[in-house]
Amino acid sequence: MEHIPRIKNMGADILWFMPIHPIGEQNRKGSLGSYYSIRDHREVNPEFGTRDDFRELVTRVHEAGMKLVIDWVANHTAWDHIWTKEHPDFYVRNDSGQFISPFDWTDTIQLDHANTAQQEAVIEAMEYWVREFDIDGFRADMAHLVPLEMWVRARQKTEAIKPSLIWLAETEDPAYHAAFDISYAWKWMHFTERFLRDQLPVSTLCDFLRQQWSSLPEGAFQMYFTSNHDENSWNGTEYDKYGMYAQALALACFTLPRSVPMIYGGQEIPLTCRLPFFDKAGMEWPSVLRAGSFYSSLCAYRRNGLAAGEFRFLDAPEGILAYRRSAGEADESVAMNLGRKEAFLSCEGIHGRYLDVLKQEALVCNGSFERLLMPGDCLLLVRQV
Repeated sequence: MEHIPRIKNMGADILWFMPIHPIGEQNRKGSLGSYYSIRDHREVNPEFGTRDDFRELVTRVHEAGMKLVIDWVANHTAWDHIWTKEHPDFYVRNDSGQFISPFDWTDTIQLDHANTAQQEAVIEAMEYWVREFDIDGFRADMAHLVPLEMWVRARQKTEAIKPSLIWLAETEDPAYHAAFDISYAWKWMHFTERFLRDQLPVSTLCDFLRQQWSSLPEGAFQMYFTSNHDENSWNGTEYDKYGMYAQALALACFTLPRSVPMIYGGQEIPLTCRLPFFDKAGMEWPSVLRAGSFYSSLCAYRRNGLAAGEFRFLDAPEGILAYRRSAGEADESVAMNLGRKEAFLSCEGIHGRYLDVLKQEALVCNGSFERLLMPGDCLLLVRQV
């Protein structure tokens, strides 16, 4: 709750909380256990506080003009979930009648999605958080492991209580947009890692993005990110993966078409350490967040909305990804040097007063704009109307 004013001032408008429920103790991994090994879908982890504390948190978030989404795990539960005693038929069993774990997630057990009573119990628990706590939506963990039909019913029933909830799915299956507004851009993140590692030409990145957009249903969005809780713990921070190009790729997350950008908590510090997944780790919050102004500038840009009109990639020197949107008076240009050498960028057809968003500097352009971009440098110009 103490961070709400700071997050509000930074410009974020939706807060996604990882699972807030009690963590299983049986077969727990590490000292803390996994947030995704849930013991009771209707309770709050006592390490975080009480249900009344959470209700107050939601109220304060709403008073700040933001929305709050909770993580929802519908594929599996902890071994000691209350359902194992009350409804053991909710679970998949082996030939010996024992519960089984999905994949190597040995701290969890697999729910039986063919059991409609189990599906309804999951949906009723989701309704509970909407009705009793006024949350604003769900981030569905591993959504594609759960039947799409269940998610469709869950949306219908929860939105009968509170219309226009936010629905975010951890999947890249386009079919799941029948229930969800936003899916994950995992392939983007993995492709950019390979793009930088193998020093691929920028044209391959443009082709990849065109393919991604063409695969999305009309009106669907993808969440773009450079880090999240899985990536940070298992594969490293964005600086481990992207090095000097981390901020440039964060700029892409905020400016690409059909994107919903995510800031992983702590990136504004910036977060340069890996957090253990199954053990408690705190973050130190200095009085000055060195990446805070970077994200504040990008959030302010997004609040004004992406410029309408034609999106097009621009011809640029080797290593530079550049694109532009323009329609009438609205005009914005983005460029980032993803190569290994400095490059001189020249943009033609730039007229009028512009804001250099990242430097927060006003510019007057008379037909063209030029700038030397070092590797990792990036630029966002927005016409001031």
